[in-house]
Amino acid sequence: MNTENLIRVLAADAARPVIGIRALMIGALGIGAALSLVLFRVGFQPRADFAAAIHGPGLALKLAVVLLLVVTAGGLLSPVARPLPTRAWPRLGLAPLLLAIGVLIELALMPPGDWRARVLGPNVAHCLGSIPLLSAPPALCLFFAMRRGAPASATLAGAIAGLAAGGIGASLYALACPEDSSLFVALWYTLAIGAVTTLCSMAGRRWLQW
Repeated sequence: MNTENLIRVLAADAARPVIGIRALMIGALGIGAALSLVLFRVGFQPRADFAAAIHGPGLALKLAVVLLLVVTAGGLLSPVARPLPTRAWPRLGLAPLLLAIGVLIELALMPPGDWRARVLGPNVAHCLGSIPLLSAPPALCLFFAMRRGAPASATLAGAIAGLAAGGIGASLYALACPEDSSLFVALWYTLAIGAVTTLCSMAGRRWLQW
């Protein structure tokens, strides 16, 4: 590239509007969530007893846990997309803490003979496949946006993107899933979200380096 072309390219680049990384992350998260919602509408449907179940503690707790994960992980997207250390880790423990409280309450209220049935519900395979599927659109959108940033740790940035995307996927799947046991959520939702997070951390190490 000769000097004139270089100057022309730099001038054109300088004329483009600058979008802050926080706005970029919020936009990517919103677009990804909207695409996941479209996917949910096409391939899933809310559980038949949703209107009644939403007033019960099981579904309410399940939704609170996964939505809290979206909020806490989403709040870290902008920091991890920057070339600076991030220290806001305690907030990521809020969703697991809430779920742990639900598990302890369920164990205290339910007889031990019922525990196995509540963990091994009939929707295990559907859960493990559906949450990653619904997490894919926000994960892709977040990766596209993070490539505009400069993460201090590409692996960490990918993992946080995976957590946020996994939370969105789990939030939508929770609307269709008839399993409201905290024991079921603690095992299978955690495994599904963990798989998304692991895959995204590996992808981040490859695609988010700068």
